[in-house]
Amino acid sequence: MEFSPSLSLSRTLSLLSPTTSSSSLPPFSSLSHRHRHRHLQRQRQRRCNLSRSSCLPPAIQLSSSSKDDDDEEMVEIEFEEEEEEEYAEYEYSSLDVDSLEREAQLAVQEFSESLSRQMVIEDERSSPKEVQVKDKRRKNTSKNIPDHLLPKVAIVGRPNVGKSALFNRLVGGKRAIVVDEPGVTRDRLYGRSFWGNYEFMVVDTGGVLTISKSQTDLMEELAVSTTIGMEGIPLATREAAVARMPTMIEKQATVAVEESSVIIFLVDGQAGLNAADVEIADWLRKHYSDKCIILAVNKCESPRKGISQASEFWSLGFDPLPISAVSGTGTGELLDLVCSGIKKVEGPEYLEEENYVPAIAIVGRPNVGKSSILNALVGEDRTIVSPVSGTTRDAIDTEFTGPDGQKFRLIDTAGIRKKAAVASSGSKPEALSVNQAFRAIRRSDVVALVIEAMACITEQDCKIAERIESEGKGCLIVVNKWDTIPNKNQETTVFYEEDVRRKVRALSWAPIVYSTAIAGHSVEKIIVAAAAVEKERSRRLTTAILNQVVREAVAFKAPPRTRGGKRGRVYYSTQAAIRPPTFVFFVNDAKLFSETYRRYMEKQLRTSAGFAGTPIRLLWRSRRKMEKSDGSFFMK
Repeated sequence: MEFSPSLSLSRTLSLLSPTTSSSSLPPFSSLSHRHRHRHLQRQRQRRCNLSRSSCLPPAIQLSSSSKDDDDEEMVEIEFEEEEEEEYAEYEYSSLDVDSLEREAQLAVQEFSESLSRQMVIEDERSSPKEVQVKDKRRKNTSKNIPDHLLPKVAIVGRPNVGKSALFNRLVGGKRAIVVDEPGVTRDRLYGRSFWGNYEFMVVDTGGVLTISKSQTDLMEELAVSTTIGMEGIPLATREAAVARMPTMIEKQATVAVEESSVIIFLVDGQAGLNAADVEIADWLRKHYSDKCIILAVNKCESPRKGISQASEFWSLGFDPLPISAVSGTGTGELLDLVCSGIKKVEGPEYLEEENYVPAIAIVGRPNVGKSSILNALVGEDRTIVSPVSGTTRDAIDTEFTGPDGQKFRLIDTAGIRKKAAVASSGSKPEALSVNQAFRAIRRSDVVALVIEAMACITEQDCKIAERIESEGKGCLIVVNKWDTIPNKNQETTVFYEEDVRRKVRALSWAPIVYSTAIAGHSVEKIIVAAAAVEKERSRRLTTAILNQVVREAVAFKAPPRTRGGKRGRVYYSTQAAIRPPTFVFFVNDAKLFSETYRRYMEKQLRTSAGFAGTPIRLLWRSRRKMEKSDGSFFMK
């Protein structure tokens, strides 16, 4: 093979041609004076090396050419690193921050809408008409008066007369479970209602059973099962719990009547008058004659027919009013009578708009002690506690003030069983109760996931944990019935926590609290931990601190290169939302950041900035390469 000077010349020209420069390199005019000088020095050095190689023998020339190729690749890699350094001098100081912040807000909104479409709860959708009614009712609220200052209106009556349907009609929405079965409602359920300039609290109660019934009749009346979810409880204990259920329900109804200034005595117009209605009327007249008692005859859909249906109830000693909780017939006249029996509450002059009150939902499997925790916190029998599985049906809201004076809204929920188990049982109330529990998670700020100490973490607990994380709620894990663990020592808690962390990876950031609710041991730690979680969930990082954390994380571990030599680069980051903390990263290409690297970035954020007890969202937005125009850098 003969030496050809023309080959060396063409190669030299091709290397010096502008087309050979990498498309990823910035324009020469955009480089600083220092980088221009280095660039020109490398170009001259390359020309000298090529001119010397043209005088060498062909064999040496080929080896020298391959070395030049390697040197060229090294030069391009070094130049790319210098390019990154050049951009880093400007990307945090000369960006259009306002536009990026607006785009970050838009990214959070799009993510929230997408997430809400994915996290669908069965039977959740409200019609546009219902939404308009709710918005109108909210606008009519002149002052945000705390619940405990409002007058209360109790709805009482025998089972299955439509108390929960009337409750939903008055408060607006589907707060109470409505099923054509007796004994569905058991605890007191509160809701705010508005009528004209009046505002008051409506209390839904369970059916009052005053007639003696046999054990079989009670179980049939209340639709209570002594088998589902109660396999580990002796049969005698189950039957005794069922026998006590009516007394517990009546006790809850009695408390509601005593604290209310107006009582709506609801009867069934289609079923007619019966002995239970007479006994309830005598009970109200004997003990609560000083209160305003309104006799409402429900299920009178036809106004003409309703008059004849209501006439049958004159013998109870009250003026009957025909209404229909389903269609709304007569509810306007009912509300007029209610408002005539209550005093209009004017908020104190010093009372400003009520501060944000965090909601804490208590969730978990059946019979783990959720209602016991609520009762231990509030210091009263707010909800019924029984070994009967599925005692709690509705999501029960209760106001609570912590030791430091901070207010919370506690939400007790029904036990969440596996979807297949609920479907196989064929119980419609249980299915609706599970939906109510999911809604409680959605409208809460912090979720207390209660597990049983002896059972530890089950598969169902992991599914509930995944739901909590997906909803973006703060969370703490409450290990209840801690006293049942035998032979505890100092290492027991450490080993137990390691086991919980290993099994519930979705909540690896959640604090763990150990309690015995039935004895009132360590329940106050639940509120302390929940308050700390809520503060972390509402915390906001400044943009300067956030970008410093991100720069240090990238410097410690840069995004990996692809096979094509591309590497992800972070231009700018900002916290766009709280509850949960949501961060938006503006990068050159979101696809260049693998899931592993995104988890690494989340871990670095938690290590450097905290956020214990709350999930954090990292959103990645792709932007084109930064270029220089009019002396400042911008995003294409």
